Amino acid sequence: MQNQSFDSLPLFSLRERTAIVSGVAKAGIGFAIAQILAQAGANVAILYHKNKSAIDAADEIAANYNVKCRAIQVDVTKQPELDATITEIVKQFNGRLDIFVANSGIAWEEVEAIDSSVAHYRQVMSINLDGVYYCARASGKHFRRQAQEKTTISGHPLMDFKSGSFIATASMSGHIVNVPHLQAAYNTSKAGVIHLCKSLAVEWAGFARANTVSPGYIESGLTGDCSEDVKDSLRDKTPMRRIGHPDELKGAYLYLASDASSFTTGADIVVDGGYCLP
Repeated sequence: MQNQSFDSLPLFSLRERTAIVSGVAKAGIGFAIAQILAQAGANVAILYHKNKSAIDAADEIAANYNVKCRAIQVDVTKQPELDATITEIVKQFNGRLDIFVANSGIAWEEVEAIDSSVAHYRQVMSINLDGVYYCARASGKHFRRQAQEKTTISGHPLMDFKSGSFIATASMSGHIVNVPHLQAAYNTSKAGVIHLCKSLAVEWAGFARANTVSPGYIESGLTGDCSEDVKDSLRDKTPMRRIGHPDELKGAYLYLASDASSFTTGADIVVDGGYCLP
């Protein structure tokens, strides 16, 4: 029997597909995600709330990768507004939705739970968990309709749609309580995101996949703003003895967004340099 070669690279192609990524600015994890999806050929809508650098990020991505990329301002905690925004994006981006990456999130900025404000707890849970739920609910409706009707939102044939892909950014803090950080609400929100997507994976098995990526310490956001002394302590606790770069997350998101992961659902990919292992 002759060996047959198999070209796996086309599995990672996202040509002519539409992706939406929330929580994008001109740097960091969201920007890296939008870049790799565009590089693979997807047209990308990026959602931002307050950071208007997302507009420049969209222009740069469109120019560099020759795809459609636009920045749209929306608050992911406002469910009716989010639903309407996603539907409008689908109408503008060839009438289809293939990938949604729920990347919006904020860090815990107060002290231990017993002495912190309930208002900040509600803010963290609202953005980190409720926002992901709303994004999933809105995108899932489009995935389901496309699978059932085999048409774009305007009624044109959509025979190449196999399955939607919903990806949420969780955290290694959804698996562990990383000491000495005092962030019970943040940890809880990220654990909730992981279990939400596992639950959706079962509910959506007929029309979409739902997975999560759990980054460790990445040179972005609060970790990127830490002093070198703090970063040194984080490096010491990480088996690879360094902090990750946003670009090192690109492979995980591309895998989950593409047909390469067609039998992967309910999974969580931990990208933490081995931090959770000890």
